Amino acid sequence: METMEVLLCRLFVVLYLLPVITPSSEQFRVNGLKGPILAPFGGEVELSCQLSPPQSAQHMEIRWFRNRYTQPIYLYKAGKDRYGEMTPMYVERTELLKDAIGEGKVTLKIFNVGVDDDGQYHCFFRDGDFSEEDITEVKVTATSSNIQILVLPSNIDDLRVECNSRGWFPQPQMEWRDSQGKVLPPASKSHSQDTDKLFNMKMTLFLSNTHPGDVTCYLRNPLTGQEEKINIVLPGEICVFVLHMTAIVT
Repeated sequence: METMEVLLCRLFVVLYLLPVITPSSEQFRVNGLKGPILAPFGGEVELSCQLSPPQSAQHMEIRWFRNRYTQPIYLYKAGKDRYGEMTPMYVERTELLKDAIGEGKVTLKIFNVGVDDDGQYHCFFRDGDFSEEDITEVKVTATSSNIQILVLPSNIDDLRVECNSRGWFPQPQMEWRDSQGKVLPPASKSHSQDTDKLFNMKMTLFLSNTHPGDVTCYLRNPLTGQEEKINIVLPGEICVFVLHMTAIVT
């Protein structure tokens, strides 16, 4: 029968060797870009993620997906790009940049950005039984300089001024201001979305036909802070007007 000292010695050897015989794959974290990342409508956006600590990811599964893990927008597995397993609408519009994959960094490039690309993106790495992911938020943005003002007779005492602009995302802030910069309450304001899901805006204002000075229609993208404006000069009782188109970026 083994003595207590021998049993304790064997237990010590087992505990000492345990870290050596455990799986060798090193655990890691995935660090993505801190969002939100602004993506211009019709342009390109790049989303990078990095393993920490840095290590080669050439043998790993790398999966980018939106809402569902089983519907990847990009999949790299067993050293190959798996185009046949990707969501069809992204196959022709995505590329995985792997120049730094040996250090655990990859970049998903999305071309021809549309409104439907707005939202969350999961960057997922798997090494054997261990996996980690990080999420990056993308905000699609579109700003338009296509603004028009129409002046229409309403009745004997006033004029109806209408401002129209197309091609915004997200829905812009829109307001009338007088020559002193004071906000004028609109008579009405409405919007619609076109086939590309961009916002088309309309805003009206009633003015006396003896209104002096000018009024300006302002639109502002809430994500970028970019403003576009158009103003109309109403010189006293003369119902002739001049349109001035200007644009400012903040």
